[in-house]
Amino acid sequence: MGNRDRIAQAFVTARRQAAGLSPYPGDAPTTLAEAYAIQDRAIALDGRQVVGWKVGRINAPLDGQLGANRLAGPIFADQVVGGEVQDMGVIADGFAAAEAEYCVRIGRSPAPGRTGLSLGKALELVDAVHVGIEIASSPYAGINVDGPLVTISDYGNNFGLLIGAEVPGWRDLSFIDWPVESRIDGVVVGQASARTMLDGPIGAVAFLVDCLAARGIVLAPGTWVSSGAVTGVHQVAPGQRFEADFDAMRVACGIVAAGGSTPTVGTPAQAGGQG
Repeated sequence: MGNRDRIAQAFVTARRQAAGLSPYPGDAPTTLAEAYAIQDRAIALDGRQVVGWKVGRINAPLDGQLGANRLAGPIFADQVVGGEVQDMGVIADGFAAAEAEYCVRIGRSPAPGRTGLSLGKALELVDAVHVGIEIASSPYAGINVDGPLVTISDYGNNFGLLIGAEVPGWRDLSFIDWPVESRIDGVVVGQASARTMLDGPIGAVAFLVDCLAARGIVLAPGTWVSSGAVTGVHQVAPGQRFEADFDAMRVACGIVAAGGSTPTVGTPAQAGGQG
């Protein structure tokens, strides 16, 4: 078994078991192409339906070294849930965090071969924006410490997406200036607005079109884009509660240890509500 297959299989198995994994199961990727090749191999081995993509930021100076300021990872159908879900699972023996995120739903695919979209053209692909929480969890506790290439190799560190209510009037993009506050057990752990997120949630869509096209993947209608942590990546543990206020809108969940699966509520479209 080659290095790529060994890494992919190890992560798929550990995620199915919700078990910790140490050390990193192979020679860590050294290029974006190799990192995404491991991710693509894991998706194929996993077999679950991909219904969304998380987008995360690559910070300086690594963004300049790698030639990318964002990364992407798959979100599976059984890990997309609606705001009525009370608890979200994490891999307790690995890495676990919660992030306040705007969840963007794609209404139509970009034209075949079309990349390098302006924000205006990317916005035309969108048919809903919701508030939400991304659960970032990996079997490998060092996933973030070891850098973005290792993060990419394990699904971009995604383990679930809780989609709350739709943002009213989202098409005018005024929500990017909304104050967002994250709390763990009632204690404020982060405050910011989407204005601080590179070129914002719609910029995340433009990036994703290019990232997927390079891998031969089309951004399909109905796909969710978890567009990036607004207030930061906040580490959590089972037994804690995470809350995020987006101006006057709130989304929250308890954190529990996953037992090899996460709660499912309806289809992704139902989980997100009407757009």
